[in-house]
Amino acid sequence: MSNDTQGSVPLRSEADIVASRQVVRKLCVQLKFSLVDQTKMITAASELSRNTVVYGGGGDMDWELVVDGLKQGLCLRFKDQGPGIPDLDLALKDGWTSGKGMGLGLSGSKRLVHDFDLESTVGVGTCVSVTRWK
Repeated sequence: MSNDTQGSVPLRSEADIVASRQVVRKLCVQLKFSLVDQTKMITAASELSRNTVVYGGGGDMDWELVVDGLKQGLCLRFKDQGPGIPDLDLALKDGWTSGKGMGLGLSGSKRLVHDFDLESTVGVGTCVSVTRWK
């Protein structure tokens, strides 16, 4: 892995979802995350990448290696210019889905990371930021 501290992965197709998981796996290994922490971050990235493609009509996953004092972490931002989410509270409820999924993407991802931020404007798009610390 290079010494880059940030980058971006386009999310337009199933292949891009796979690529995003691979990038996150490499970054987690680089940060020396435990296997459990790697799995949590890769799972969250997979769910949010899929949401970006399926519900947001495609977008990008921006990543950044972050430092807070002695802590190191990985921050991922999933951005799309899709229809947006009209009711954020409802969208974060377990079991709620706007499509055919299981309704665990956003709520499940939130439980897998340390920091979770969701911003969405109807007709403008959605940005989900997640961070996991080592």
